[in-house]
Amino acid sequence: MTGTLVLAGTPIGDTADAPPRLAQELAGADVVAAEDTRRLRRLTQALGVRPGGRIVSYFEGNEAARTPELVEELAGGARVLLVTDAGMPSVSDPGYRLVAAAVERGVRVTAVPGPSAVLTALALSGLPVDRFCFEGFLPRKAGERLGRLREAAGERRTLVYFEAPHRLDATLGAMAEVFGPQRRAAVCRELTKTYEEVRRGPLAELAEWAAEGVRGEITVVVEGAPEPGPQELGPAELVRRVRIREEAGERRKEAIAAVAAEAGLPKREVFDAVVDAKNAEKAGNAGNAGKAGKAKNAE
Repeated sequence: MTGTLVLAGTPIGDTADAPPRLAQELAGADVVAAEDTRRLRRLTQALGVRPGGRIVSYFEGNEAARTPELVEELAGGARVLLVTDAGMPSVSDPGYRLVAAAVERGVRVTAVPGPSAVLTALALSGLPVDRFCFEGFLPRKAGERLGRLREAAGERRTLVYFEAPHRLDATLGAMAEVFGPQRRAAVCRELTKTYEEVRRGPLAELAEWAAEGVRGEITVVVEGAPEPGPQELGPAELVRRVRIREEAGERRKEAIAAVAAEAGLPKREVFDAVVDAKNAEKAGNAGNAGKAGKAKNAE
């Protein structure tokens, strides 16, 4: 008989939130694979439990190499408990490789449910929670980050992101640029901890607040795109959406067709808005060039 892989959710802040089964599994597992063995030690001390089995590290740097070892333990009948620093393993944390390998080998996989930063932030955000999607961490590079946000620009469901505190202001600024400065959002910081804070408001306002510097674990919840309607989208917004798609690599013809479909408008109306904006831009550039020429001649 094969063993069992147990994915255990750990507290995202307050250790009192740990489920009772977590202590039982820590005491009874043959192997405890931990993202950070030092944090595991602090957690077990807080819970008053001593792990009964062998403790090994399992983090991003050794995940690929250690997975086969743990699968062999499981195949031999061991009960392996996987814990990360906070929350559920494999959700923006190590664990997916091990789960996939265990399933392929026919090993039973179960879980100890626990606190979730995603669900906690959603519940506290004040934004719709009937439909949502989790986007994890955005890319660190600005260009790749903008590209990922543009892919989600038309998403109707509430969006949930994780972010590092030192990148929060840049991320919120990029969201305001792509989603629109007035799109509602909530920044949830240090959830369940002593200095828990939930900051709600338009993206532009939150970006300005974050520019002063923010600390702690961050979860960002963003309102989904509004339902399209001709009365909601003026020419400037139509042009903005076309440009976002063009910058993401779409040809103008396809971008215009997609925006027209989103807005429930004839393609010709979107096309005319783009042409008018282009003509206005050319006229402005010509006017500026004329003024510059006159100034040069006056000299």
